[in-house]
Amino acid sequence: MKLTKQQREALRLKYSGRCAYCGCELGQRWAADHIAPLVRDWVNGGCQYPERDCFENLTPACMSCNTIKGSLSLEGFRKVIGGFIRSLNRDSTQYKFAKRYGLIQENQVEVRFYFEEVG
Repeated sequence: MKLTKQQREALRLKYSGRCAYCGCELGQRWAADHIAPLVRDWVNGGCQYPERDCFENLTPACMSCNTIKGSLSLEGFRKVIGGFIRSLNRDSTQYKFAKRYGLIQENQVEVRFYFEEVG
């Protein structure tokens, strides 16, 4: 859905100019993310759930969160984030090295989104 300037500004201010997911301050570039995903069909055009393309289903997201979330549900996004430590330990030599030298401390905590904390 194409947002007007007023709608885009209202959406940006929904969480005081912060990303609904990670809580970082939104910069110049941010996305109007569909909370319940549309699941776009990039090959044939259109999407699986066109009824979700409405203002009430949008939330402000930083570009990092928007890119990682993609077409995931909130619970799917939460699960992906929760798996980052495992994949970093498996795949990233720099991460393992930094952890070995005490530069990183891992915490197994429940992934909570910013919008869940500020209500």
